[in-house]
Amino acid sequence: MKFGTDGVRGVAHDELTTEFAARLARAASRVLGAGASSTVVIGGDTRESTPAFDAALTDGFAAEGVDVIRLGVVPTPLVAFEAQRTGAMGAMVSASHNPFDDNGIKLFAPGGTKLSDQVESRIEQELDALADRGVPPIGVEARATTIVEIDGTTGYVDHVLRVLEGRRLDGLRIVLDAANGAASVVGPAALRAAGAEVIVVSDAPDGRNINAGCGATFPQFVAAAVVEHGADVGIALDGDADRLIAVDHRGNVVDGDHIIAICAVDMQRRGLLAEETVVVTVMTNLGFRIAMDAAGIEVVETAVGDRYVLEALAAGAFSLGGEQSGHVIFTDHATTGDGLLTALALLDVVQRSERPLAEIAADAMTSLPQVLVNVRVATRVPDVAEQLADDVARVEAELGSSGRVLLRASGTEPLIRVMVEAPTAERAQSAADDLADIARTRFT
Repeated sequence: MKFGTDGVRGVAHDELTTEFAARLARAASRVLGAGASSTVVIGGDTRESTPAFDAALTDGFAAEGVDVIRLGVVPTPLVAFEAQRTGAMGAMVSASHNPFDDNGIKLFAPGGTKLSDQVESRIEQELDALADRGVPPIGVEARATTIVEIDGTTGYVDHVLRVLEGRRLDGLRIVLDAANGAASVVGPAALRAAGAEVIVVSDAPDGRNINAGCGATFPQFVAAAVVEHGADVGIALDGDADRLIAVDHRGNVVDGDHIIAICAVDMQRRGLLAEETVVVTVMTNLGFRIAMDAAGIEVVETAVGDRYVLEALAAGAFSLGGEQSGHVIFTDHATTGDGLLTALALLDVVQRSERPLAEIAADAMTSLPQVLVNVRVATRVPDVAEQLADDVARVEAELGSSGRVLLRASGTEPLIRVMVEAPTAERAQSAADDLADIARTRFT
């Protein structure tokens, strides 16, 4: 297996095996400079396959003499936080928003930072070398190591609450959709500790219901609950809680673009937006760029993937960035996207403004109609944009300056993603369907 845009991912015990996980741990230990005094923190989500991969990673790291701290079922950003706090490596067993029968492994360098393309390439080379030399995934030559289990939730809750700078959320009624995932316990705890009234849904994981008709990929569920309970805001996390989608009191979706726009303008007004700049990806709506230009905020654009956003944030010493999908990164507070931290930051804006989220979101930006069509293919087509460049150019010429086309391969699934923005939803849909049909003909 190869790294995608967010670790390695595949069908559990088929494309992704425990043997691979153990060997990956050995390769990561060697590339990331592991030695007798090295430590790794390991967490996982609620999938039924997660314990087996957690155990395999533990064995693989121990085989290289790495001390292991096992965190149990926790969000990905909690793993990153513990890695940052302790200076350890990090490993998270999760397939994020994918269905339960998939699983994956996300790795963090010592200190909780995501891996660069170059480091991932070196780990892949070491994986191949271990296999070529016949080195077993779990070695009998392991040095003495310590394997412990800890509860990191209290320290993490204290950590995410710091984004409020001592303020509280008393009086806000929130519906939290935990996606039957990793934040089913710590998510409600954090929001309640901030003073909010919290109604929790999708917080009964059974190993198979993670992301199933709920969470950030299905915001209709939390939207219905918000309307039913007369809540002020709804927050929908994904399976490993590194991203969120919000809904207003009417049940309307407030996506990552709007959340970033809201936070960018708020931080600018408070003098907290470093270099008056925000970092987003090519998927970000054209309406976001128009709104930021009007606010006097510079926009830096990256490829899709929160690690590319992180790289640009670090390179420019910027303080805010993220993705339309709801990965939002506050570099003054975290080393990676964090759904709970972002929820608290967004709710803080709502509380301080004394205005409903619907008004705040409408003022922050106006989205151009955007259509995304996914075309499932037998195998990934990384260079799909190059192969269909002439077709894309034709559609872009038809749309002119009032529209935009983005064609790319998914970094985590065998999908071709066709995204079109246009002045009307009808024009966007027609153009997206045109390109999707071409992709189906060529690649399926």
